[in-house]
Amino acid sequence: MATPQTAFPTWSLDPVHSSVEFSLDYMGMSTYRTGFRALEGTLRFDPDRPAESSVAATIPVASVDVTNERLMSRLMEDDLLGGAKHPSITFQSTQVDVAAPDRWKVSGDLTIHGVSRPVTLEARYLGQKKSPFSGKMMATFRAETTIEKGVFGVSWNAPVEGGGTYIGERVQISLLIVAARQD
Repeated sequence: MATPQTAFPTWSLDPVHSSVEFSLDYMGMSTYRTGFRALEGTLRFDPDRPAESSVAATIPVASVDVTNERLMSRLMEDDLLGGAKHPSITFQSTQVDVAAPDRWKVSGDLTIHGVSRPVTLEARYLGQKKSPFSGKMMATFRAETTIEKGVFGVSWNAPVEGGGTYIGERVQISLLIVAARQD
C-alpha cells in the first residue's frame, strides 16, 4: 500500500511585493512597458517536490498601470483588454516540468479577454526567507513568457506611416512573485 503524500503548504501571492509586467513593440521603433497594480492567488509548493506544485492567479484588468485616463478607457474596450466584459485575467497551472532544482517550466491556462489558451512560463525559484515583519516564510519566483495578443481576442491595431503597426503582436510577460506561507 502506498503511503500518502504529506500535504503541500499553501502560499498566498503577496500583491505588495510581487509584480506583473508586460511589454510590446510600439510603432516599430520603441517598446511600451507597463504592468498591473493588483494580483491575487495561491500556490501549492514544496521546494523538494516542485513537479507536484500548482498555482492559480487572478489579475483585475482595471489595475493596469497607466496614468492617462483616455488610454485607460480605451484599454477597457472590447478590441483591447475588454475589462468591462472580462474584468479579470487568470492563470491556472496544469503541469510543472523540472529543468533544474531552481528552474521549471510551468504550463497552464491563461485567460485574457475571456479567451483561454495554454502557455508555458519559464520559471526560476529564488529561495525562501522568514519575513521580519509577519514572521511568515516568504518564497520568491521569477517567470517569463511571450504570447501573441491576437489569439486572446485582442484585435485592435493601426498601420503607421512608413510601414509597420502601432502595437506589436508579441507581448512579453515578466513576473516577480513573492508568496507567504499560510501555516
